[in-house]
Amino acid sequence: MGRIRVAIAGVGNCASLLVQAVEAVKRGYDIPVGTASAMESMAGYRVEDIEFVAAFDTSREKAGRDLAEAIMAYPNITPKIADIGKLGVEVKPAPPMDGVAPHMVDRFRPVDKGLSLDEVVDELRSSKADVLINLLPVGSEEATRFYAQAALNAKTAFVNGIPVFIASDPHGEWPRKFEKAGVPVLGDDVKGQLGATILHRTLVRLMHMRGVRVEETYQLNIGGNTDFENMLMEERLASKRVSKTRAVTSILPYGRRLEEEGKVRIGPSDYVPFLGNTKIAYIYVKGLSFGGLPVTIEAKLTVDDKSMCAGVLADAIRVAKIALDRKVSGPVPSASAALFKHPPIQASSDEEAMEWLREFVEGKRKY
Repeated sequence: MGRIRVAIAGVGNCASLLVQAVEAVKRGYDIPVGTASAMESMAGYRVEDIEFVAAFDTSREKAGRDLAEAIMAYPNITPKIADIGKLGVEVKPAPPMDGVAPHMVDRFRPVDKGLSLDEVVDELRSSKADVLINLLPVGSEEATRFYAQAALNAKTAFVNGIPVFIASDPHGEWPRKFEKAGVPVLGDDVKGQLGATILHRTLVRLMHMRGVRVEETYQLNIGGNTDFENMLMEERLASKRVSKTRAVTSILPYGRRLEEEGKVRIGPSDYVPFLGNTKIAYIYVKGLSFGGLPVTIEAKLTVDDKSMCAGVLADAIRVAKIALDRKVSGPVPSASAALFKHPPIQASSDEEAMEWLREFVEGKRKY
């Protein structure tokens, strides 16, 4: 089928693992590259067909360096899993905007001035990027819109990996822009391959399926990478909390009522530096069974946070290219429901969402 040419906005830990794993497979390393869809081939596209052609980052430690070097540069802490050599892709300086939280500016030293919108568009065009993936820190509202506009101008498919509502914009402004431009967009906020959200959804759905009325639930997450440090600022978490919460409560017909009653609390809880990229999720669900007697589930999940993200992105990138090939315009809700926490349309279950994704890949769904 050919290559899928990918540009990256935000060369952090998730980008590091994604780039390393894709390039390692190309070089014959025997490492798992199973994805959320468990589809080795999507309409003929395999993970090793992904080719990285452009990258943007605000860090002085990364801008101007080869992508293979930048993914290992400070403050990234993803371990080296393969010797991939240089990739011949220079990381371009990105405008900081709100991509770096105020409490992190002094330590992470962003560039003084990054590329303009027109320069980013030129880079996307000159690199012939098919897909631009947004991996900026949570809370990067202004910067995400900047890259979404760049994708529109360059006619590049846009995969929004963070909780800024572009594909699922409640006002419909961004979906209309992508439809008008004839450009596909997937999002929003990547759902981990086997992360806290998918586990939490499964537990809540199990209760609901077995007739247990959910009364209250929480999901408390801790981790030690820059994402969790960035999210120490509660004001940067508004969209994140909405995204993670709706991913769980959407399963229940009375989920919004639980939210309104304050019976749901989901999201990052603390930054523990020594955990590194390890994310620990504590999940609690309490319900009432037959006769109104209580039943409680408590679970603890420990995962590498970036592995969970990168595996799903490998699916999203391939879906975006399929959408481009088929000239799909605007959001791709069938695929987004399976791969993102806050898609334009939530499926009633993860099984249904995966069926939608397979139907899109097989050409049984138009979008």
